[in-house]
Amino acid sequence: MSKNSHIGNSHPLTHPDPAPKPKKTPRQARARATFQAILEAAAHILQHSGPTALTTNLIAERAGVSIGSLYQYFPSKDAIISELIRELRREMRDDILAMAQFVEGHPLDFTVQRMVRASIHHHVHTYGRAELLERLEEHLPPDPETREIKAEINHIVTELLRSHGVEHPAQAAFDLTNLVIGMAHPALHSGETDFEALAGRIDRAALGYLGRT
Repeated sequence: MSKNSHIGNSHPLTHPDPAPKPKKTPRQARARATFQAILEAAAHILQHSGPTALTTNLIAERAGVSIGSLYQYFPSKDAIISELIRELRREMRDDILAMAQFVEGHPLDFTVQRMVRASIHHHVHTYGRAELLERLEEHLPPDPETREIKAEINHIVTELLRSHGVEHPAQAAFDLTNLVIGMAHPALHSGETDFEALAGRIDRAALGYLGRT
C-alpha cells in the first residue's frame, strides 16, 4: 500500500489498526518548527486546493522541508491528516476549558451564554478547515486520542452543568453540545456574519432546553 493511501477510499466498519500517528514527538525548537510547518502546509493545501491535491511531496515543498524530513515525523499523508484532526480537537478542548475556568462561580444563564460563545468562536476560527477535516475523518480508522479528547470536552461541560444542579448533566451536556453545533454549522455555512445574533438565538434554544425561559 502506498504512503498516500486511505483518503478517498472506502473502509470497513472495523479497523485492525488505529489512526496513524507521528513517528516521534519533536523536542527541540527547530524540530518543533519543522513539525508545525508540515501541518500548516497540509492545512493550507487542503483548504485552498482540496484533498485530491494533497500529496506528501507537495506538503514538503509548501513547508520548505525535504521529503526525507517530512517522513522523519510522519509515515504517510494519512498521519498528517490525523494529526491535524487531533490538533483541531485539542483547540476545542482548550477553548472549552478556558471558558469553564472563566465562568466558575457565575450563574447558569451566564455559564450557558459563555459556553455558546466559546463554541461559536472556535467554529468561526476553524470554519472550513474543521468541516473538511471532519469529512476526511470518516475515511480514517478510529483514533483513541481523539475519542479521549472528545470525552474530556464532554466531562468539562458535564461538570459545569452538574455544579449548577442540572438534572442528568451528562445527557444535558451531550444534547447541548449537539444543539450548539447543529445551529452554528448551518448558519456559518450559509454565510452568516452577525455572530452575536447567532449566539442570541442559540442562547434561547439552550436555555429553553434547560427550562430557563
